[in-house]
Amino acid sequence: MSDVVRAPSAIDPPPVLDLHVRATLASGERHFALDAAFVSQAARTALVGASGSGKSTVLMAIAGLLPGVRGHVRIGARTLLDSAAGLDLPARERGVGVVFQDYALFPHLTVWRNLEFGVRRLGHRAAPADLAHIEALLDRFDLRALRDALPRHLSGGQRQRVALARALAPRPHLLLLDEPLSALDIPLRARLRIELAEMLERVRVPTLLITHDPADVEALAQAVVRIDGGRVTGATRDAAVCPGLSSPASGSPG
Repeated sequence: MSDVVRAPSAIDPPPVLDLHVRATLASGERHFALDAAFVSQAARTALVGASGSGKSTVLMAIAGLLPGVRGHVRIGARTLLDSAAGLDLPARERGVGVVFQDYALFPHLTVWRNLEFGVRRLGHRAAPADLAHIEALLDRFDLRALRDALPRHLSGGQRQRVALARALAPRPHLLLLDEPLSALDIPLRARLRIELAEMLERVRVPTLLITHDPADVEALAQAVVRIDGGRVTGATRDAAVCPGLSSPASGSPG
């Protein structure tokens, strides 16, 4: 993967993801300043950095789960945040699917009900088209035989597939993966990395992957953005650092 950074040109297609997010997080006497900006034209982008660099904070800002964010977030032609224009879509209206590090499946709900929640959380009863979409996801991720199973009866790979299917149930415009393999042991991580790469290739939804593992980057990403201290410090082919950012500053949130 090339390490050459380039800015988008007039003949490039519209960016898949274009963002500049700013926020200040405080915990007691500790403060963390986020000021991260980049443009990516890749279908799958990895946001990499050490623990505490701000990776997960960027994810929360994109998803609309972080209050007080300023700047802009655009997915293709859709604008989710433009603080200068007074636009800040709530999380439920952003069209962003999130797979958290621990998968965050509801332990008391079956596989089917977990997927249905991905639709019902939009504030309406599941329509026939939604139910048909869930049925298709069960087949796509080989979950039909597990539709009535509870999460505690699933393997790590099965839980990963359920979490990804649930994130895709509302037909998101962007998929966010927050270190989805980091909690697994090394042999299982290697196997599920291959499965995840195959699943992402099949679903073809633009994806931002949060990771600190070079093996994840190699297997899953087409472009890489590096973050340190809340600032983007570099990018590879098909991603570009936005100009005018200050040098990295110290901080603590991930």
